[in-house]
Amino acid sequence: MVDDWRKDRIGSALRGENPTVLRRLDAGFAVIGDVQFLPGYSVLLVDDPAVERLSELPRDKRLAFLSDMDRLGEAVERACRRTDEAFRRVNLEILGNTDGFLHAHVWPRFEWEPAELVGRPVWLHPRDRWADERYALGPRHDPLRAVIGDELDRLRSTDP
Repeated sequence: MVDDWRKDRIGSALRGENPTVLRRLDAGFAVIGDVQFLPGYSVLLVDDPAVERLSELPRDKRLAFLSDMDRLGEAVERACRRTDEAFRRVNLEILGNTDGFLHAHVWPRFEWEPAELVGRPVWLHPRDRWADERYALGPRHDPLRAVIGDELDRLRSTDP
């Protein structure tokens, strides 16, 4: 993948140039994570790059973002449950310590994770996993991307 879109993840999503976008949602973009050491890791990006905090959104947009986060979390859960019998749960996080724009992390968790990490925050996984090419997003993740996208579509079609 060309890295230019990484410098402006939201702008590139708005322009249709961000290759990680799974679906456009009501208040943002569901994207698959750059690293996949926990297969299915996804991120919800707000659709305005100037928004840094959830509290900066008007109430209706804030609720839409949280609803999108819920939808993405459920889609990842359904997809991971279908693709890996060792799936345990999904962790949802809004942190914002590295990237200055509002985004939410959706981390699937699995029974096969090392025992000392399975009940701990994802951020305690070894640092080398974040940069190891074995875990970099690539074409081998296309089937999982498709399943998450299909689940997002199903969840949208069942919304009131």
